[in-house]
Amino acid sequence: MPAIARHTEPGIVCRGGPEAAPPGDPLPDAAPRDICREQPRRVLILVENLPSPFDRRVWQEATTLRAAGYAVTIICPTGHGCERRHEVIDGIDIHRYRLPLEAAGAAGYALEYATALAKTSLLVGKVLLTRGFDVIHACNPPDLFFLIGGFFKLFGKKFVFDHHDLNPELYEAKFGRRDFFYRLLLRLERWTFRAADLSIATNGSYRKIAIERGGMAPQRVHVVRSGPSLERMRILPPQPSLRHGRAHLVGYVGVMGRQEGVDYLLRAAQRIVKVRGRDDVHFGLVGGGTSLAELKALAATLGIADHVTFTGRVPDAELLAWLNTADVCVNPDVANDMNDKSTMNKIMEYMALGKPIVQFDLTEGRYSAGDASLYARRNDADDLADKILLLLDDAARRRRMGAVGRARVVNELAWDYEAPKLLAAYASLWPSTSPRRALARIT
Repeated sequence: MPAIARHTEPGIVCRGGPEAAPPGDPLPDAAPRDICREQPRRVLILVENLPSPFDRRVWQEATTLRAAGYAVTIICPTGHGCERRHEVIDGIDIHRYRLPLEAAGAAGYALEYATALAKTSLLVGKVLLTRGFDVIHACNPPDLFFLIGGFFKLFGKKFVFDHHDLNPELYEAKFGRRDFFYRLLLRLERWTFRAADLSIATNGSYRKIAIERGGMAPQRVHVVRSGPSLERMRILPPQPSLRHGRAHLVGYVGVMGRQEGVDYLLRAAQRIVKVRGRDDVHFGLVGGGTSLAELKALAATLGIADHVTFTGRVPDAELLAWLNTADVCVNPDVANDMNDKSTMNKIMEYMALGKPIVQFDLTEGRYSAGDASLYARRNDADDLADKILLLLDDAARRRRMGAVGRARVVNELAWDYEAPKLLAAYASLWPSTSPRRALARIT
């Protein structure tokens, strides 16, 4: 794997006179009166939909920047296991705010995003007066942080847009319509791209959106995929107790929301258990979200509640236990414009652990998994069930597919391959101010 170089473009702080010399660092006789020393660039990351360090992509970006010499601050909401309003983890300063609710309907999202914008703005002011920042790195949703980034560009700050979700398509996936709010989201997306000094895309499809729909110059759009960390996604011995006395375990990890298609997975489970009579299969569903209670009720209605374990949000150790025990892992994301163009973290996490996958046939899902996955007909729960059983009944095929996926992550898709791309994107923000050149000009 490529080494992650220390690759930051520090600012230069200049002070006049001998008093500028650091303690214990006397001025040489021939030294100029103006002493210049390096100060790290300061990055302020804004994220709304998940707390840090729970948000895996954001945390990997933050730790990569920190390791490369940047000073990093994160503003994010609180969440389960991340309740403290302020803490420092691995040298990263984290400020959190409480949201009034976890939104479900359109009105709820409007309230959530307005509250998040207001509380984020207050914390941005606090950080400005304490640590300061040179770059605002905004992660969506929502596409509202351009209001903060654009304002501070007036004062010489840089604005980086980290494009996590296609919000217009996400709205359509959640509510099934292209109305005034859909058109508003397109406009907000466009304004975000116009305000950004550069955009970070999670895949080629998102890069195309940034260029064609967002109007960004191609050289200002950098693809940085959400590759899994092999230090975090560790292969461990299975825990047989998680199978609940059954021969096989089918695993899922992700958000419990409508567009994630977990209802399709539950209907596939019903076909496996009730129609095909397979009492030897258990399902472990790891994750939380606004639809969790609704999905538990659906499992009971389908008569498969005793074959399904919903864990809610859990620490990494428990998540790894479930995935390492699973024989097959499933990505049931609904086939729609949003999911077709999006790269799902869960797919590459499954691959990192050497797990064979079953998913619906979506463009970016197929690009990521390749031969490590079987592909069911789009939004067809029966075919999803049949593909799961095909793998459960063929251990040799599971091993081959798992090995293919693991090798693809180790050799191509792990975060170690993406980290240099993130640092290269940041270096492009200051193309003419390398530390050596800056010092040469001053001295």
